[in-house]
Amino acid sequence: MTLRIRQIRIDPLAIPMRVRFEHAAATRAIADPLVVGLQAEAPFGDLVGYGETLARSYVTGETAESVPDDIAAFFAPHLLDFRADSFPEAIERIEELPRMVEGRLLHAARTAIELALLDLAGKAFRRRITDVLPLLDLPHLTRGCLETMPYSGIVVGRKPGKLKTLLRAQAWYGLRDFKLKVAIPGWEQRVALAARVLGRRLARGTATLRVDANGGWTADELLAAVPLLQRHGVSAIEQPLAVEADGELAGLSGGLPLDLIADESLQTAEDAERLIARGVKVMNIRIAKHGGLLPALRIANLALDRGADVQLGCLVGETSILSAAGVGFLQCVPRVRFAEGCFGPFLLTGDVVRKPLRFGYRGRVRAPGGFGLGLDVDQDRIETLGDKPAIVIQL
Repeated sequence: MTLRIRQIRIDPLAIPMRVRFEHAAATRAIADPLVVGLQAEAPFGDLVGYGETLARSYVTGETAESVPDDIAAFFAPHLLDFRADSFPEAIERIEELPRMVEGRLLHAARTAIELALLDLAGKAFRRRITDVLPLLDLPHLTRGCLETMPYSGIVVGRKPGKLKTLLRAQAWYGLRDFKLKVAIPGWEQRVALAARVLGRRLARGTATLRVDANGGWTADELLAAVPLLQRHGVSAIEQPLAVEADGELAGLSGGLPLDLIADESLQTAEDAERLIARGVKVMNIRIAKHGGLLPALRIANLALDRGADVQLGCLVGETSILSAAGVGFLQCVPRVRFAEGCFGPFLLTGDVVRKPLRFGYRGRVRAPGGFGLGLDVDQDRIETLGDKPAIVIQL
């Protein structure tokens, strides 16, 4: 039986978050994911594959307005011609999806389409996400680390009382890895407060604290901040410099006592090669940043091959669809230094699935059990959470 696509549906969502997020590049209190549903033709006409993306102009240059236009212009023609008689053939067709047009990245748009196709092909041919590994020739990716990898806590809050309460609650819940935003007003006090709350755990090595500057510092500001960060037990710093200042990393990394984590600077495998050569120790892989799960797995394989570490990142406001893709990533990658995501109802006031995917005690997550991404997506919930009319493209 041949899998074909009949319809593309794009639903822009607006989901209030329980906690306001602020960093050097943006502030947000509303999650704005785009959910894509791909309806199959007969004989799989009762199947819909779901994907998701979040567009961030400061990450890939895309926006929530540009992604639907790009899907219509650059991905709909591929889906019109999509044919697959088996799961391996579907993966071959998915790998052919465009990633760039005229020098402009399409990673956010590609992510939504790729995940929807992976979900649909998995359902049609009764395969799970881990079944992609034998088809990709990624020798460093074997049995994954999901069973032993805890998800991180994120330290937020302008007011000391709120920050302290949230941090203590996450620590009480058994989380051991924590990330704090810096390069914003008052960051020094927040780092000091986090260090006091986590003091004994940091001293015993049963907790870690890392910071994320979102490219908000200059090289001089970074060097000035390092002594304070080191004094408070910070082990790594994410994206300290702007993307345009990447060239300065080579002269800095060797003399820093903290490991550097690349985020906004890391878009492609070529970026990973360049950053590792400049001394960056950790690659922050965010599925929606790289164009989907398959490109993310390829970058992880490259990083491990070059002796670098991998961090699974997320974009604030992800629903369970992108969270499930992150879980699939952990099922495929054998060694991950930090993992972010799967906040589910801890963060979002609504979700698109009947049983939201979130981490449990000590940050552990159990993989969904179904085929494809394994989720029970509820179209009615998608429509309830939408803030604009759906965009429907008939093929």
